[in-house]
Amino acid sequence: MTKTGIAAFDLTGKRAVVTGAAGLLGREHAAALAQIGAEVILTDIGETALQAAQTELAPFYGNRIRVAVMDVTSEASILHLADQVGPVDVLVNNAAIDPKVTAEGGGLELSRLEHFPLEEWNRQISVGLSGAFLCARIFGSSMAARGGGVILNIASDLAVIAPDQRLYRKLDLPAHEQPVKPVTYSVIKTALLGLTRYLAAYWAEQGVRANAISPGGVFNDHPAEFVERLAALIPMRRMAELSEYRAAVQFLCSPASSYMTGQNLVIDGGRSII
Repeated sequence: MTKTGIAAFDLTGKRAVVTGAAGLLGREHAAALAQIGAEVILTDIGETALQAAQTELAPFYGNRIRVAVMDVTSEASILHLADQVGPVDVLVNNAAIDPKVTAEGGGLELSRLEHFPLEEWNRQISVGLSGAFLCARIFGSSMAARGGGVILNIASDLAVIAPDQRLYRKLDLPAHEQPVKPVTYSVIKTALLGLTRYLAAYWAEQGVRANAISPGGVFNDHPAEFVERLAALIPMRRMAELSEYRAAVQFLCSPASSYMTGQNLVIDGGRSII
Protein backbone atom coordinates (compact mmCIF):
# COMPACT_ATOMS: atom_id res chain seq x y z
CA MET A 1 0.00 0.00 0.00
CA THR A 2 1.32 3.45 -0.94
CA LYS A 3 2.25 5.64 2.01
CA THR A 4 0.36 8.90 2.33
CA GLY A 5 0.79 12.18 4.18
CA ILE A 6 3.90 12.75 6.27
CA ALA A 7 4.62 9.01 6.33
CA ALA A 8 5.29 9.14 2.58
CA PHE A 9 8.45 11.16 3.23
CA ASP A 10 10.01 8.50 5.47
CA LEU A 11 13.24 6.96 4.15
CA THR A 12 14.08 4.95 7.27
CA GLY A 13 15.94 1.81 6.26
CA LYS A 14 16.89 3.21 2.85
CA ARG A 15 20.41 3.91 1.61
CA ALA A 16 21.31 6.95 -0.49
CA VAL A 17 24.44 7.99 -2.38
CA VAL A 18 25.12 11.67 -3.03
CA THR A 19 27.89 12.61 -5.45
CA GLY A 20 29.83 15.84 -5.08
CA ALA A 21 28.63 15.82 -1.49
CA ALA A 22 31.49 17.80 0.00
CA GLY A 23 30.33 20.95 -1.75
CA LEU A 24 27.90 23.62 -0.64
CA LEU A 25 24.67 22.09 -1.97
CA GLY A 26 25.89 18.52 -1.76
CA ARG A 27 25.94 18.75 2.02
CA GLU A 28 22.43 20.15 1.98
CA HIS A 29 21.14 17.30 -0.18
CA ALA A 30 22.77 14.79 2.17
CA ALA A 31 21.28 16.49 5.21
CA ALA A 32 17.84 16.52 3.59
CA LEU A 33 17.91 12.74 3.13
CA ALA A 34 19.37 11.99 6.55
CA GLN A 35 16.71 14.22 8.08
CA ILE A 36 13.99 11.84 6.87
CA GLY A 37 15.74 8.68 7.99
CA ALA A 38 18.03 7.59 5.16
CA GLU A 39 21.53 6.29 5.60
CA VAL A 40 23.52 8.65 3.38
CA ILE A 41 26.90 7.97 1.79
CA LEU A 42 28.56 11.28 0.93
CA THR A 43 30.96 10.81 -1.98
CA ASP A 44 33.49 13.20 -3.48
CA ILE A 45 36.99 13.14 -4.89
CA GLY A 46 38.68 14.83 -1.93
CA GLU A 47 39.01 13.02 1.40
CA THR A 48 39.74 16.15 3.44
CA ALA A 49 36.60 17.93 2.22
CA LEU A 50 34.52 14.81 2.85
CA GLN A 51 35.78 14.54 6.40
CA ALA A 52 34.83 18.19 6.96
CA ALA A 53 31.33 17.48 5.65
CA GLN A 54 31.00 14.49 7.96
CA THR A 55 32.19 16.55 10.92
CA GLU A 56 29.53 19.14 10.11
CA LEU A 57 26.63 16.71 9.68
CA ALA A 58 27.35 13.84 12.08
CA PRO A 59 26.37 15.76 15.26
CA PHE A 60 22.84 16.07 13.83
CA TYR A 61 22.42 12.73 12.06
CA GLY A 62 24.88 10.39 13.77
CA ASN A 63 25.68 7.11 12.07
CA ARG A 64 23.27 7.85 9.22
CA ILE A 65 26.13 9.86 7.69
CA ARG A 66 28.98 7.99 6.01
CA VAL A 67 31.67 9.22 3.63
CA ALA A 68 33.58 7.55 0.82
CA VAL A 69 36.06 8.87 -1.71
CA MET A 70 34.77 8.30 -5.24
CA ASP A 71 35.75 9.74 -8.61
CA VAL A 72 32.66 10.05 -10.82
CA THR A 73 34.85 10.15 -13.93
CA SER A 74 36.21 6.68 -13.14
CA GLU A 75 34.02 3.66 -13.83
CA ALA A 76 36.30 1.53 -11.67
CA SER A 77 35.96 3.92 -8.74
CA ILE A 78 32.14 3.88 -8.95
CA LEU A 79 32.02 0.09 -9.26
CA HIS A 80 34.29 -0.22 -6.22
CA LEU A 81 31.99 1.95 -4.13
CA ALA A 82 28.92 0.06 -5.33
CA ASP A 83 30.53 -3.20 -4.19
CA GLN A 84 31.50 -1.67 -0.86
CA VAL A 85 28.21 -0.07 0.20
CA GLY A 86 25.69 -2.67 -0.93
CA PRO A 87 22.16 -1.98 -2.24
CA VAL A 88 21.41 1.70 -2.91
CA ASP A 89 17.84 2.98 -2.98
CA VAL A 90 18.48 6.64 -3.87
CA LEU A 91 21.12 8.23 -6.08
CA VAL A 92 21.61 12.00 -6.16
CA ASN A 93 23.78 13.04 -9.10
CA ASN A 94 25.13 16.32 -7.76
CA ALA A 95 28.81 16.29 -8.81
CA ALA A 96 29.70 19.13 -11.15
CA ILE A 97 32.28 21.79 -11.85
CA ASP A 98 30.70 25.21 -11.45
CA PRO A 99 33.19 27.63 -13.01
CA LYS A 100 33.34 30.93 -11.18
CA VAL A 101 33.26 34.01 -13.35
CA THR A 102 36.30 36.19 -12.67
CA ALA A 103 38.56 38.32 -14.83
CA GLU A 104 41.42 40.68 -14.25
CA GLY A 105 41.59 41.99 -17.81
CA GLY A 106 44.67 42.65 -19.86
CA GLY A 107 44.64 39.46 -21.91
CA LEU A 108 42.77 36.64 -23.57
CA GLU A 109 39.55 35.84 -21.69
CA LEU A 110 39.35 32.04 -21.78
CA SER A 111 35.80 31.85 -20.44
CA ARG A 112 34.55 33.37 -23.70
CA LEU A 113 33.21 30.97 -26.32
CA GLU A 114 35.72 32.11 -28.93
CA HIS A 115 38.65 30.99 -26.77
CA PHE A 116 37.19 28.29 -24.52
CA PRO A 117 39.69 25.38 -24.42
CA LEU A 118 38.60 21.96 -25.65
CA GLU A 119 40.46 20.41 -22.72
CA GLU A 120 38.31 22.36 -20.27
CA TRP A 121 35.13 21.45 -22.17
CA ASN A 122 36.04 17.76 -21.89
CA ARG A 123 37.02 18.02 -18.22
CA GLN A 124 33.78 19.64 -17.14
CA ILE A 125 31.59 17.32 -19.20
CA SER A 126 33.41 14.29 -17.80
CA VAL A 127 32.41 15.31 -14.26
CA GLY A 128 28.97 16.85 -14.68
CA LEU A 129 27.51 14.70 -17.46
CA SER A 130 29.56 11.55 -18.03
CA GLY A 131 29.82 11.12 -14.26
CA ALA A 132 26.04 11.29 -13.91
CA PHE A 133 25.65 8.77 -16.74
CA LEU A 134 28.10 6.32 -15.16
CA CYS A 135 26.55 6.58 -11.71
CA ALA A 136 23.05 6.22 -13.13
CA ARG A 137 24.08 3.21 -15.19
CA ILE A 138 25.83 1.43 -12.32
CA PHE A 139 23.53 2.23 -9.39
CA GLY A 140 20.38 2.41 -11.53
CA SER A 141 20.97 -1.01 -13.08
CA SER A 142 21.15 -2.47 -9.58
CA MET A 143 17.94 -0.64 -8.58
CA ALA A 144 16.17 -1.99 -11.65
CA ALA A 145 17.32 -5.53 -10.91
CA ARG A 146 15.95 -5.24 -7.35
CA GLY A 147 12.63 -3.75 -8.45
CA GLY A 148 12.89 -0.04 -7.72
CA GLY A 149 14.75 3.06 -6.65
CA VAL A 150 15.10 6.78 -7.22
CA ILE A 151 17.57 8.85 -9.23
CA LEU A 152 17.65 12.61 -8.72
CA ASN A 153 19.74 14.71 -11.09
CA ILE A 154 20.73 18.17 -9.90
CA ALA A 155 20.36 20.51 -12.86
CA SER A 156 20.11 24.32 -12.69
CA ASP A 157 17.97 27.25 -13.70
CA LEU A 158 20.55 27.54 -16.48
CA ALA A 159 19.14 24.29 -17.87
CA VAL A 160 15.95 26.15 -18.80
CA ILE A 161 17.25 29.67 -19.48
CA ALA A 162 20.49 30.99 -20.95
CA PRO A 163 23.06 32.70 -18.74
CA ASP A 164 22.53 36.45 -18.63
CA GLN A 165 26.08 37.58 -19.20
CA ARG A 166 25.23 41.11 -18.06
CA LEU A 167 25.48 39.78 -14.51
CA TYR A 168 29.25 39.44 -14.88
CA ARG A 169 30.05 42.58 -16.85
CA LYS A 170 33.02 44.65 -15.74
CA LEU A 171 32.71 48.34 -16.59
CA ASP A 172 36.45 48.87 -17.04
CA LEU A 173 37.03 46.03 -19.53
CA PRO A 174 36.64 46.01 -23.33
CA ALA A 175 34.11 43.61 -24.86
CA HIS A 176 36.64 40.95 -25.89
CA GLU A 177 37.98 40.76 -22.33
CA GLN A 178 34.61 40.57 -20.57
CA PRO A 179 34.27 37.42 -18.42
CA VAL A 180 31.25 35.19 -19.07
CA LYS A 181 29.60 32.11 -17.65
CA PRO A 182 31.20 29.41 -19.82
CA VAL A 183 29.22 27.38 -22.34
CA THR A 184 29.86 24.12 -20.49
CA TYR A 185 27.65 24.73 -17.46
CA SER A 186 24.44 25.35 -19.40
CA VAL A 187 25.13 22.52 -21.83
CA ILE A 188 25.78 20.01 -19.06
CA LYS A 189 22.77 21.00 -16.96
CA THR A 190 20.49 20.96 -20.01
CA ALA A 191 21.80 17.52 -20.98
CA LEU A 192 21.00 16.25 -17.48
CA LEU A 193 17.33 16.93 -18.21
CA GLY A 194 17.57 14.74 -21.29
CA LEU A 195 19.28 12.02 -19.25
CA THR A 196 16.51 12.29 -16.66
CA ARG A 197 13.77 11.73 -19.21
CA TYR A 198 15.66 8.84 -20.80
CA LEU A 199 16.18 7.05 -17.48
CA ALA A 200 12.57 7.60 -16.43
CA ALA A 201 11.23 5.98 -19.58
CA TYR A 202 13.88 3.26 -19.77
CA TRP A 203 13.37 1.85 -16.27
CA ALA A 204 9.73 2.73 -15.62
CA GLU A 205 8.60 -0.90 -15.69
CA GLN A 206 11.36 -1.83 -13.23
CA GLY A 207 10.12 0.71 -10.69
CA VAL A 208 13.02 3.15 -11.00
CA ARG A 209 11.94 6.80 -11.00
CA ALA A 210 14.17 9.61 -12.25
CA ASN A 211 13.55 13.31 -11.76
CA ALA A 212 15.57 16.51 -11.70
CA ILE A 213 15.57 19.80 -9.88
CA SER A 214 16.71 23.09 -11.37
CA PRO A 215 17.72 25.34 -8.48
CA GLY A 216 18.44 29.02 -8.81
CA GLY A 217 21.47 30.67 -7.30
CA VAL A 218 22.15 30.25 -3.58
CA PHE A 219 23.54 33.21 -1.68
CA ASN A 220 27.05 32.42 -0.49
CA ASP A 221 28.72 35.71 0.38
CA HIS A 222 28.45 36.96 -3.20
CA PRO A 223 29.53 40.54 -3.94
CA ALA A 224 26.73 43.01 -3.30
CA GLU A 225 26.84 44.28 -6.89
CA PHE A 226 26.26 40.77 -8.28
CA VAL A 227 23.41 40.07 -5.84
CA GLU A 228 21.73 43.34 -6.78
CA ARG A 229 21.96 42.57 -10.49
CA LEU A 230 20.66 39.03 -10.08
CA ALA A 231 17.83 39.97 -7.70
CA ALA A 232 16.58 42.44 -10.30
CA LEU A 233 15.95 39.48 -12.64
CA ILE A 234 14.04 37.42 -10.05
CA PRO A 235 10.37 38.14 -9.25
CA MET A 236 10.99 37.29 -5.57
CA ARG A 237 13.89 39.80 -5.64
CA ARG A 238 16.42 37.63 -3.84
CA MET A 239 18.72 34.64 -4.15
CA ALA A 240 17.85 31.35 -2.47
CA GLU A 241 18.85 30.54 1.06
CA LEU A 242 21.02 27.48 1.52
CA SER A 243 18.34 25.24 3.03
CA GLU A 244 15.50 26.13 0.65
CA TYR A 245 15.99 23.09 -1.59
CA ARG A 246 15.88 20.48 1.16
CA ALA A 247 12.12 19.88 1.01
CA ALA A 248 12.22 19.41 -2.77
CA VAL A 249 14.97 16.80 -2.44
CA GLN A 250 12.98 15.01 0.25
CA PHE A 251 9.86 15.02 -1.91
CA LEU A 252 11.54 13.73 -5.06
CA CYS A 253 13.62 11.06 -3.32
CA SER A 254 10.79 9.61 -1.22
CA PRO A 255 7.48 7.83 -1.86
CA ALA A 256 5.81 11.25 -1.52
CA SER A 257 6.48 11.67 -5.26
CA SER A 258 5.58 8.08 -6.16
CA TYR A 259 3.64 9.06 -9.31
CA MET A 260 6.23 11.52 -10.60
CA THR A 261 9.01 10.59 -12.99
CA GLY A 262 10.91 12.17 -15.85
CA GLN A 263 10.16 15.68 -14.60
CA ASN A 264 12.19 18.77 -13.80
CA LEU A 265 11.21 20.79 -10.75
CA VAL A 266 12.28 24.41 -11.26
CA ILE A 267 12.94 26.31 -8.02
CA ASP A 268 14.30 29.69 -9.00
CA GLY A 269 12.24 32.38 -7.29
CA GLY A 270 10.38 32.83 -10.57
CA ARG A 271 13.38 33.89 -12.64
CA SER A 272 12.54 31.60 -15.59
CA ILE A 273 8.94 32.80 -15.95
CA ILE A 274 9.73 36.32 -17.19
